[in-house]
Amino acid sequence: MRILKKFTFKIGMALLLIMSFSCSGCTESNGDSVSKPNVIIFFADDMGYGDLGCYGNPNIKTPHIDQLATDGLRLTSFYVAGPVCTPSRAGLLSGRYPIYTLPGNIGPESTKGFPTDELIIPALLKEAGYTSMAVGKWHLGHATKEVLPTGLGFDQFYGLPYSNDMIKPWVETETPLQMYVDDQPVRTVNYDQEQLTTEYTSEAQTFIKENQDKPFFLYVPYSMPHLPISTSDEFKGRSKGGLYGDVIEHIDWSVGEIMHTLKETGALDNTLVIFTSDNGPWHELPDRMLARGVQPWHQGTAGALKGSKAGTYEGGMRVPGIFYWKNKIPAGQVSSDIVTTMDIFPTLLEISGVSKPSEKQFDGLNILPFLQGEAPSPRNEFYYLRGRTVEAVREGQWKLRYTHHRKVGVDETAPIEVELFNMNHDVSEKYNVANQHPEIVQHLMDKLKAKAKEMNGRICRPAKKKK
Repeated sequence: MRILKKFTFKIGMALLLIMSFSCSGCTESNGDSVSKPNVIIFFADDMGYGDLGCYGNPNIKTPHIDQLATDGLRLTSFYVAGPVCTPSRAGLLSGRYPIYTLPGNIGPESTKGFPTDELIIPALLKEAGYTSMAVGKWHLGHATKEVLPTGLGFDQFYGLPYSNDMIKPWVETETPLQMYVDDQPVRTVNYDQEQLTTEYTSEAQTFIKENQDKPFFLYVPYSMPHLPISTSDEFKGRSKGGLYGDVIEHIDWSVGEIMHTLKETGALDNTLVIFTSDNGPWHELPDRMLARGVQPWHQGTAGALKGSKAGTYEGGMRVPGIFYWKNKIPAGQVSSDIVTTMDIFPTLLEISGVSKPSEKQFDGLNILPFLQGEAPSPRNEFYYLRGRTVEAVREGQWKLRYTHHRKVGVDETAPIEVELFNMNHDVSEKYNVANQHPEIVQHLMDKLKAKAKEMNGRICRPAKKKK
């Protein structure tokens, strides 16, 4: 019996060792997959630089977004690729200035879409085993299935094909605004938009729960606070910032709920979280928007910045930029280094181990060492594009603007003004010091012209005098 017991014990130990090695191999394999960080990008619509508590808003409470900033990195010179919806999204997802893809906005009847020969983030992350979903506003094409999110690399989509105002009375169109699931419209969305943020939150949470055991990329481009703004009963009247403040606090709640789901599923420690906006607040509203209860004050603020959406002053293209990644991005950082949404693309390729495609020229730069506190931002310059026109350039502390457009809707026959601002001393762009620094003006004008030529774009030209 003792011999039998000893033999049985040895067999059991051998089986245990085999199972141990086997499981060890499985763990290593799964560990390699799990070690690739998840990525979540929160992308608000028309939210201004000064709309969050951590960026100085005194009336709107955003504790969950503020916590991301406290526990991570808050950027004060973070730029989007374009001053309106479509170009900004194109630049974020492609890592390229939008002049190469979609330089202007898309409307309900538009047949344009993101070029199918271009690559966006989820298509490349798929090579590294990522599953991806877009939840919210797309606005990069909808005329064919090929230009919807699932046609360009996302595995799932839940949301609207373009802006929530692209219905009557704000836009003259007979095309209904549809909610999509993947590439299929499932219902019409009219004025009942109070639950949009809540719906997006629920879909994002479900995606995280279903994909917690593998690397995922979750893109959450909220429809709000783009006009017409609305929020659920739970948030109405909650903020001292009025209805607009209520809408922002609803978004903050959404971020908090999604972060809670990350923690609940055990994914929080291995997730890079980014929060930003597609452009500045929508000031100087066109008359068409002041209908069905929309008021001029249903908009945010650029804080100390000059300008707003659709323009190339700072308020149109400098936005909140918050990066959180537990134990990877040191907590409590605030930086004024220049960074853009285009820099996210190559950075995600770096952290996921995917090689940058050689057939395209990318404008984004890998900022991983910067995020980890190991180096300054590799970016020292940024170009401000409005459509196909290169209107401004920033190099270090200096910004040159050369354009007719000193506010939205200015007639292009207006005189062009050369404007030079010191971004370290004059973030509000109040003091044009072009006359004091002619050598800097010339240097930056040369860069502006060279970049426009390189991009096959243009710079502003003085209007021809009438004969």
